[in-house]
Formats: sequence, C-alpha cells, structure tokens
Amino acid sequence: MQLAFAPELKTFREEAADWLNSQLSGPFKGVRGQTNQTDNVEERRAWEAALGEARWSVVGWPEQWGGRDASIAQQVIFAEEYARAKAPPRLGHLGVELLGPTLLALGTEEQKARFLPDIAHGRAIWCQGYSEPGAGSDLANVKTKARAEGDKYIIDGQKIWTSMGMVADWCFVVARTELGSVGNKGLSFLMVPMDQPGVTPRPIRQMTGEAEFAEVFFDGAEALAIDRIGAEGDGWQVAMALLGFERGVSTLAQQMHFRNELDEIIAAAKANGKAGDALIRQRIAHAHAGLKIMRYNGLRMLSDEGETLSGAAYTYKLYWSQWHKALGELAMDVLGQEGEVGLDEERFDGLTTMYLMSRSDTIYAGTDQIQRNIIAERGLGLPREPRGQ
Repeated sequence: MQLAFAPELKTFREEAADWLNSQLSGPFKGVRGQTNQTDNVEERRAWEAALGEARWSVVGWPEQWGGRDASIAQQVIFAEEYARAKAPPRLGHLGVELLGPTLLALGTEEQKARFLPDIAHGRAIWCQGYSEPGAGSDLANVKTKARAEGDKYIIDGQKIWTSMGMVADWCFVVARTELGSVGNKGLSFLMVPMDQPGVTPRPIRQMTGEAEFAEVFFDGAEALAIDRIGAEGDGWQVAMALLGFERGVSTLAQQMHFRNELDEIIAAAKANGKAGDALIRQRIAHAHAGLKIMRYNGLRMLSDEGETLSGAAYTYKLYWSQWHKALGELAMDVLGQEGEVGLDEERFDGLTTMYLMSRSDTIYAGTDQIQRNIIAERGLGLPREPRGQ
C-alpha cells in the first residue's frame, strides 16, 4: 500500500497549484472561498470557461474532448489543490463528474461531439432529473412519462431536489417510456433542454437560507430521440452507471474541503477558548484521525487498482457522511451561541451552514441504508433478501 503519491507527480501538483492560485488571486479573486453552489452565477460561468480554456476543467477526459488524459492519481491531486486553493464549488459539476463520464462510456460518437465540448468549456450547465416526490431512494418508482412522437419524446411529470435546477441549461432525465411498465423496467435516459416551453423550475428554499435545489415541472416538454443515451427501455442501466461515477474519483478529494472546515473549527476553538476544553480537544483529534483514515483508504484504493477503483470504494460515502455529520455537530459545540446567529435574516456563516447541510449527507446520493445494501450486494456479493422477509 502506497501512503503517498509518486515523486514524479510533484510537477503536476505544482503546475495545478500555481495556475489555481494565480487565477484566484487575480481575475477570479471574487469567487475564492465561496461555498454556495449558485452565488454569482455569471462570474462562476466565466470561471468554468477559464478552467476549460486551460484544460483544467475535465483533467481525466481524453484530450480530444478537452481533458488531459490524467491518471486517477493526477485527478485526485488536482481536486486536492482545487480545494486547497479555496476555489468555489463547480457550477458545472453534474456535467463534469456525472453526465460527461456517462457519455464517454455509453454515448454515441455524435452525442460526444455534440455535448462534451460544451461541458468541458463551461458553455452548458447540467442538472439531474432523478428524484420525484414519490421516488427518492426508490428511483425505480419514477412516474414521469415520456411518449415517443416521431423523432422526439414528449415529457410530462415532476422532478424534485434538483441541484442547479434554477441555473442549468440542460437536464438529464429518467422517464418512463413504456406504458404500463413498473419498477426499473421501461425507463429511458433522456437529455432535455431547460430553456423551452413546458419546463418550469421552481426554487426550494433550504434551512440554510439558500436555494440550491429546485422542483422541475415538465408539461409537454420535448427531447430529441437522438438525445437518448442507450436504447429505449435501458434507462435504469444508464442511470446506475452514472451513479457509479458519482462514487468515483471526485469523492476522494473532497477530504481537502473537509480539512479546510476542520481548520476553521480549530481556529474558532483557539479564538474563543474552547481549545482549553479537554473533551473538545479529544473530538478535534478524533476528527483529524478520521480525516487521515479517509486519505489512507483513498490511497489504498488507488494502490490496489491502479487506474480503476476497487470494491472498497463502496464504503467511502457511508464513512464520510457519518464523519461529516459529526464534524458539523463539533462545529456547533465549538461556536456556541455565535453559531446560532445569522449573517442576515436568512443566511448563516460557513461553519453553521456546513452543520445544517451535513444533516442531509446521510440522505442524498443514496441513504446510509442504501449504502449498506450496496456494500453487501456489490462489494461483498451477498444475496439480496427476498421482499417481505
């Protein structure tokens, strides 16, 4: 097991760090340190374009589509330096990290040529049309329908908890294309333009005061048949493949964001005297140890599999979601009453917002219960328990 990156990667790390720091200290200093997904949308779109121009947007993609053919280790290094430089959350992350890799694996050459360059260069922001009011973790229960009419589909239904839904240009939608089908049968995976009649996004105000999510209503919206990924009826397989990318390399480097948060907690504890509390010091040490475990586990996965992720990757989301939830509770205990006072009538500071957001970590992208099922079935190969038992 390698506990550090190979020495020859030092040059790559230095190049990434130098570019990020020069940009975020210069033309994009206004977005440095931002944590909200949808603040300063126009400047954030310009940041996405700058990343694409310098080929830092999608480093792991082939050069043909705007990437650098970077190895998994290089991708993790860039993501670490991105977080270390306090760069803002990626406005285009759903396209970069989820749809793009899905198109590379399953899309036609025409689809790749049509969509990948716009994702890589920040010209198209995507959102995800999976969850519905009656289909959260049980994605196979989707009710949104899409009927074929000539060379297009007509879509009717509702999606909810749609990240980036208020700013996205496109949405990838799982819809039921086979009349009378149930469960994971009869679904198709469609790419749908948001700027058209029949698509209505409405913001969902969160307890943080932000509105990063939306509910999206489809009322006779259209998608071209050539913009379906996979065959008609294969939407479940495509959707599951996409979720596999969600649990891939992009999650390994989020520990640097966690490191920044832990550093803020330590600084607050020193400033207000809570660092003198033995129990607080013990919890900080425990959080630090957990962060190291995440890093070494990530490096172990890289060492074991080289350019692919091992089955151990299935444990990652369950571990970090529980750890981050505990970190949020630690932050509030360190901040005390200060953490309960908003910056204005709706917003809180970074650590309080982190605490509030961390309450959802064990739910989104698969609940802890779903994660345990995934570990059991896919990681350990255990048989699925029959329904009703």
